[in-house]
Amino acid sequence: MNLRDKIEKSGKLNTDLYHKDFLLTWEKSQEDLKAILEVAEILKGMRDQNISPRVYDSGLAISNFRDNSTRTRFSFASASNMLGCVVQDLDEQKSQIAHGETVRETANMISFLSDFIGIRDDMYLGEGNKYMREVGDALDEGFEKSVLPTRPGIVNLQCDMDHPTQSMADLLHLKNQFGSLDDLKGKKIVMSWAYSPSYGKPLSVPQGIIALMSRFGMNIELAYPEGYDLIPEIVDMAKNNANQSGGTFNISHSMEDAMRDADIVYPKSWAPFHIMQQRTELLKNADVEGLKKLEQTCLANNAKFKHWEYNEDKLKLTKNQDALYMHCLPADISGVSCKEGEVSADVFEKYRIRTYLEAGFKPYIIAAMMFTNKFENPSEILQQILKRNKKRVGF
Repeated sequence: MNLRDKIEKSGKLNTDLYHKDFLLTWEKSQEDLKAILEVAEILKGMRDQNISPRVYDSGLAISNFRDNSTRTRFSFASASNMLGCVVQDLDEQKSQIAHGETVRETANMISFLSDFIGIRDDMYLGEGNKYMREVGDALDEGFEKSVLPTRPGIVNLQCDMDHPTQSMADLLHLKNQFGSLDDLKGKKIVMSWAYSPSYGKPLSVPQGIIALMSRFGMNIELAYPEGYDLIPEIVDMAKNNANQSGGTFNISHSMEDAMRDADIVYPKSWAPFHIMQQRTELLKNADVEGLKKLEQTCLANNAKFKHWEYNEDKLKLTKNQDALYMHCLPADISGVSCKEGEVSADVFEKYRIRTYLEAGFKPYIIAAMMFTNKFENPSEILQQILKRNKKRVGF
């Protein structure tokens, strides 16, 4: 399908994305999600054909990372630049936040000529998504009171509950690997805990995967050692999604059993829900000694499950001994990035380039979230961009 046909197809979707923040995938309709995927593919197609999709002559995209990042940070910068916005990092240590400036005030002060705010806040369970909504409420007030000429759109770049830019990029990767969204129906995807020599990894990636993939008729297998639960409400939602979409949902406490006949595997470490609850309280109270003790306890417990490594033996249990391996990266690679980790070096190397392709969809997903937020009829604007045919490189 050429770009013109893809744009026409995207215009037939009934969406509610205009001027709406993208905070959780499960707040969006099926049509909304499909529109994001379609627009992302169109923008990628334009890039591949050397067509500039810039729709902004000026404007800021604020990058607010309250935790470390490589892929998502650069994906947000790439997406913003692709549409014509300049990225400005909000470094909270260099701002007046350190002097007691409120969230409400900061949100308005950074937004006078801004169009988007991307936020990563995954450190505190129960707080990250809440913080994003507090920023949103402040922006609503600023716009309503004519403090702000426009209301910037917010993109969730990872919170305590969900990592929507990651899971949507993963979904687009699966769509391309298997042919279409319909071709994903009945496919078995294993979202599995895997051993890591670190603790405190967020729950948002596994939660995002089970919450999103369960909406497309996939057979979800959630695997983890007993005690490594996710947020219960999100697990229940994924079960309901699977029932409604014609898929299945199962929880397993054996990595080997879970991997049998899998089409797709996603071995990724995370901290248990109850541990993240404890960690959040310790972080809030700046309890350094308490955090050290909790870390030692968790690392010792993790060490009991070093056999939860995705390796050649586990791979052989999957469908055709060649299930698609996925990871949000960076993976803990045994013998490479750590002594013992989530995945063996030989298996990771076999799928390494495909994990890079998986990550490569993220800039386009973020750009699509921004694009659909700003234009009520995205397909009309995309048609104009195609007709303009301005080259990104060349004269």
